[in-house]
Amino acid sequence: MCGIVGYIGYREAYPIIIKGLQRLEYRGYDSAGIALYDGKNINLSKTKGKVVDLQKRAEQEISLKGYIGIGHTRWATHGVPNDVNSHPHYSNSEDLVVIHNGIIENYAPLKKELQSKGYVFTSDTDTEVLINLIEYVQKNENLKLGKAVQLALTQVVGAYAIAVFDKKKPNEVIAARMGSPLAIGVGEDKKEFFIASDASPFIEYTKNAIYLEDGEIAVIRVGKDIKLRKIADDTLLDPFIQALELNLEQIEKGGYEHFMLKEIHEQPNAIIDTYRGRMLVNEGIIRMAGIDNHLERFLNADRIIIVACGTSWHAALVAEYVIESLARIPVEVEYASEFRYRNPIITSKDVVIAISQSGETADTRAAIQLAKQKGAFVFGVCNVVGSTISRESDAGAYTHAGPEIGVASTKAFTTQITVLILIALKLAKAKGSISNDEYFTHLQELERIPAKVAEALTSDENIKTIAAIYKDSPNFLYLGRGFNFPVALEGALKLKEISYIHAEGYPAAEMKHGPIALIDEKMPIVVIATKKGHYEKVVSNIEEIKARSGKIIAIVTKGDVDVKALADHVIEVPDTLELLSPLLTTIPLQLLSYHIAVMRNCNVDQPRNLAKSVTVE
Repeated sequence: MCGIVGYIGYREAYPIIIKGLQRLEYRGYDSAGIALYDGKNINLSKTKGKVVDLQKRAEQEISLKGYIGIGHTRWATHGVPNDVNSHPHYSNSEDLVVIHNGIIENYAPLKKELQSKGYVFTSDTDTEVLINLIEYVQKNENLKLGKAVQLALTQVVGAYAIAVFDKKKPNEVIAARMGSPLAIGVGEDKKEFFIASDASPFIEYTKNAIYLEDGEIAVIRVGKDIKLRKIADDTLLDPFIQALELNLEQIEKGGYEHFMLKEIHEQPNAIIDTYRGRMLVNEGIIRMAGIDNHLERFLNADRIIIVACGTSWHAALVAEYVIESLARIPVEVEYASEFRYRNPIITSKDVVIAISQSGETADTRAAIQLAKQKGAFVFGVCNVVGSTISRESDAGAYTHAGPEIGVASTKAFTTQITVLILIALKLAKAKGSISNDEYFTHLQELERIPAKVAEALTSDENIKTIAAIYKDSPNFLYLGRGFNFPVALEGALKLKEISYIHAEGYPAAEMKHGPIALIDEKMPIVVIATKKGHYEKVVSNIEEIKARSGKIIAIVTKGDVDVKALADHVIEVPDTLELLSPLLTTIPLQLLSYHIAVMRNCNVDQPRNLAKSVTVE
């Protein structure tokens, strides 16, 4: 969940490290630190707070010179966020320094053993234990740093992406990975190298990157080939360098006040990018290599199990409705965080779809590993090219949403749903479970969705007015039915994530089974009440709410009259097919949560206690 950056080369390291940390701050932002080697000493500065606080402090207290540096932005696991627990961490001799993303689960017995050998610890972190373990192995066995790191990691249980530097060996940096993402940027002629949790810190310097796999360690020296080995058995590996698709413009705000707002407004183009090249409407063709090459596995599956977390789990719920409706294949949706702990029944006749924006979500990766052990076919849906889930799956599909920097997912949700709708339509066509007319109707309407999303975005000023009225409400209730029940869950999650207002999503019919007790004249209830799908039932639910003086904010189909007469506020979305409606109804809910959070002076892009990619359990 933390972000790490390293540099070794011919440029001044400080500006590269600081800019890289700013780009990785979505991964964690409760503290930050930097270590620079000036040719003689390691100069270290770290602080509780954000990268901007580190920048101010570092520029006052240390020399910023040096061509080697490492930096860290933290999401706290072991030890509260404070200056001492911030990374980087020294070894006792202060010869070694490390940055670490992950959790060392057996740090307590390792710490006790090291203390018995005279090691002293100043922080509460597992990371300080790791760097001192490396130093102990190095000195006790009289080893080079790379070998010492390798042997130390064989004693470690847990997850890590690390970069280690030894001031006695100032021409190399050691990087290793297990369970947490790590990319190495390769500069021209190997004159410089970059280390980072993802490629965003070095995209303007190189388009060439090596993504370390779990259990790999790299020795990085300027002007030399990277030496890549397996940690467990010392097998020498051939590093695979791949070209990055990311560009610099994608990771800048582009004139928007926040990344979240930018990403909300990127959704029309993001959906187009998701189906571009895959959906040929005139020919009636959906091309998805991951499905085409394994079509029989899907068609002959006893069931499809979808595993995901958070927003991706809500997209999975939409997919359950869509796949079962169109393709008539049984679907189960599981929280990845619970999946492997409840001893699930999985067979080789099952298809498991794993959904993750980052492709690095720890719980989803664990679910994939369990599914593969049981012989299931695993299909990954993720956004980040080259991510771990994309590599560990048997097949898959990228969403092509572009970088999502805001911690609260927006375009990830709509593009995941788009991919899953394409899969459902493709399977339905292959099975013959829908007619040709229905199939073409859905393709044609999906092609119109980006323009309709753009139209839904024009309600922004109306939504801002509604937000001003309810920004101080302590509770919200979100109701939806059918395909829009998961959208109600997602709307409530967005509000909780970024405005810190308690909100709950329910199927509208479940309101009478408990939540109706909460309704009074102060309670805002957001109801998704589009014309398609159980409309009369939802109108009846609204009447029940109004009878109890609840405040109704209704998401309605453009031109609606009946709900408009009942609701306190209406937000219109264009008409569409029922199963495509989540792509439109989620838009006003994203904007509502955004504007409420801004009006409450919340940090929209970096909400408290959250990080973009949950890479530790």
